[in-house]
Amino acid sequence: MGECFVERFEVAGAAEGPLAGLTFAAKDLFDVAGRVTGAGNPDWAASHPAATTHAAAVALLLEAGARLVGKTITDEISLGLLGVNAFDGTPLNPRAPDRAPGGSSSGSASAVAQGLCDAALGTDTGGSVRTPASFCGLYGLRPTHGRVPTAGMLPQAPGSDTAGWFARRGDVFARVGAVLIGEAPSAPPRGLSVAADAFGFAGPGVAEALAPALARLEAIVGPGREELLAPPGLAAWGRAQRTLQSAEAWQTFGPWVEATVPRFSFLVARSLMAGAATPPAELPPARLVRDEARGRLAHLTRGGACIALPATPDPAPKLGLPLSQMDRARDRINAICALGGLTGHPVLVLPGGEAEGAPVGLAVIGARGADASLLALAQIWEDA
Repeated sequence: MGECFVERFEVAGAAEGPLAGLTFAAKDLFDVAGRVTGAGNPDWAASHPAATTHAAAVALLLEAGARLVGKTITDEISLGLLGVNAFDGTPLNPRAPDRAPGGSSSGSASAVAQGLCDAALGTDTGGSVRTPASFCGLYGLRPTHGRVPTAGMLPQAPGSDTAGWFARRGDVFARVGAVLIGEAPSAPPRGLSVAADAFGFAGPGVAEALAPALARLEAIVGPGREELLAPPGLAAWGRAQRTLQSAEAWQTFGPWVEATVPRFSFLVARSLMAGAATPPAELPPARLVRDEARGRLAHLTRGGACIALPATPDPAPKLGLPLSQMDRARDRINAICALGGLTGHPVLVLPGGEAEGAPVGLAVIGARGADASLLALAQIWEDA
């Protein structure tokens, strides 16, 4: 355990630019010209040719002067939240070495947290940037759906897929973000809802661990008012997102699976089969829940306000737990993180606090399209 790269190499960035002098890594879902995008699965790598061009997000960072230093481990075909890969191994969580790093952007988060690069690209469909950012004590953003170009990024469920990124420092995070979203940081959000149900759902000690960070956020954006984030229940939102995402993931990967009969770990095979077995009758009710979630978040973020909640309900689970305990950890993460894929709102993870001696992040949901305000918040977080 520990290696976070599947391949180390260098691609020089432009001689000048806003990111000159910075290094970055890319999750092995992003194309790099001349290299195979392995997607965390050897049979995917063996059945696909090398990319001919860079993914759009990779190209943006290179053109801005950053230097690419390698490709990082991902959960197989991005189907995971804990960062455990049966083929490539489990990257180190340097903030909690006996715990999972979080997935599926595990290698990118690990590389940044270890100081092996300044920033790293990840993807977030159901929580794959937010979870490792929380577990590894990093800045991370799931941007507004469609805000960062995903051309050349391996899809999972395109209706929820986003390209995101990590950094250890808020100023670096904001510089990288300005290039990826094409907009400089603006004023931070004004107005705050505190998701009472999400804080209540969190495990023992998490709300207390995040209290100082929440107070710091209130000092920046204004006093918070307690609100229910998900009146039907966080678990109901989680089930709807899981239904829609799983069915869409099978549409993405099913033809390849049926044609090549690839090897998978049990957990990934189980997830794919769940998508294949989703009854069509379950999709319309799940879409109605999605409409409801979008309306709720639009209401709570009107006027440029934001919402605070734990980025994950618990710190990272310890490695080597029984399958039933790991499944419960995933289900709890999904209940908190489902809102990202359901609504398309941007969600920033800020380094928050520690529970059980391990990091847990504070998540801030912004209005759709208000990514620049979240960059501004990250930029000043360390000095607030």
